[in-house]
Amino acid sequence: MESLPDAIVQYILSYMNNARDVAVCNCVSKRWKESLPYIRSLYFPRNSFDNYWQSDSPDKVVWKMISSIVRLEELVVYNPFTSAGLASWLSLTGQSLKHLELRMDNLADYHSCTESPSKLDCIGAARNLETLKLWGILMTKSPRWDAFKKLLNLEIVGAKVEDHALSAALQACPNLTNLLLLGCEGARSVSIDLPNLEHCKLDFYGSGNCSLALSSPNIESFEVQGCSWIRAPQTSCLRKLSIANNAGKVYMVDFGKLAALEFLSIRGVQWCWDAVSKMLQLGSEAKHLYMKVEFTGDSETLHPFPEIDFVDFFNSHPKLQKFDIHGAMFAALCQKNSLKNVESGFVIPCLEEVVITVRSPLNAEQKLTTLDSLLKYGKNLKSMVIRILQMRSSHSSADDFFDEIYRFKCVNHKMVRIE
Repeated sequence: MESLPDAIVQYILSYMNNARDVAVCNCVSKRWKESLPYIRSLYFPRNSFDNYWQSDSPDKVVWKMISSIVRLEELVVYNPFTSAGLASWLSLTGQSLKHLELRMDNLADYHSCTESPSKLDCIGAARNLETLKLWGILMTKSPRWDAFKKLLNLEIVGAKVEDHALSAALQACPNLTNLLLLGCEGARSVSIDLPNLEHCKLDFYGSGNCSLALSSPNIESFEVQGCSWIRAPQTSCLRKLSIANNAGKVYMVDFGKLAALEFLSIRGVQWCWDAVSKMLQLGSEAKHLYMKVEFTGDSETLHPFPEIDFVDFFNSHPKLQKFDIHGAMFAALCQKNSLKNVESGFVIPCLEEVVITVRSPLNAEQKLTTLDSLLKYGKNLKSMVIRILQMRSSHSSADDFFDEIYRFKCVNHKMVRIE
């Protein structure tokens, strides 16, 4: 290192980011100390100040390190800090900072939300951010942000929110292309209007009765969990769509044309049949379909799926290459009359892989007939996986059914396997 030119030393050390490493290197030599102001990124782990005994507060230590850097572009802070400390850091580096990640740790701290300025308010000083990631925040008041016109990526993980506060925060980020909200509690009615948004993943924690309106004409990937009413009319670019509700019921879905859709996943305990039927119709162009909805029904009473015609289903999904099918949907395809309309020229043209989860031995003969039909008409089928999951029967029919499945696997051992 001693024989290298100063510019090379500066370049090498600029790739260091752990605050402890930076502090150690600061003591190696005068030459190294003079090179450290050119680092671009600083990372303070959760335990950065464990066993710390100096007189300066952790906020002050972070401030000193930041103040010694010429142009800091990325700051990641997982250790505890105050709003005053954050304000002092961003007053130094707010103009150059592009990436900011903070572990806020104020989910249960209502006092921090009443501070003026709050930690959220302080972030507004970093106006040139391109990426903002926040962990564990309480967002019950609208943050005092001007527009983050360069912000492309926003991630919030673990939050208690009020609808108006979340809406104000999103409005301050008009040019987002990537939005991730995970474990957000308290949302009841969310409206997202982001014209440049391409990738969106939303996870609303709670009773599962949130309503969502999305207006993003460039959306390509959309995953949402915890909503009962979903409306997204501009979806011509959407390639990946996943809808789940693990706590509540999905009552209504309203999407525009899904001509570009390649992957569709619908999951949950109970969906209204109109919502299931509509998604199957809209997903007619999908290449990969994942279905794990256990029950249907418009009331609190759980109902099984109605009968689905085997031929009509595959004729209406001609591009389907991979089909993940669980319990209720498989049972709907295995009804007595589901194969009555098979014509001589019928084939499933593109299907290559089927994953079937079976949870009941009921209607065993028809289920085996459906499995055989998938092999018979799936001319390009390469793999069939049959998963026997939590079969709820102490009757001998369960053993008989499994014996039949095993024989089916042995006859078609090159293509079929049991998990």
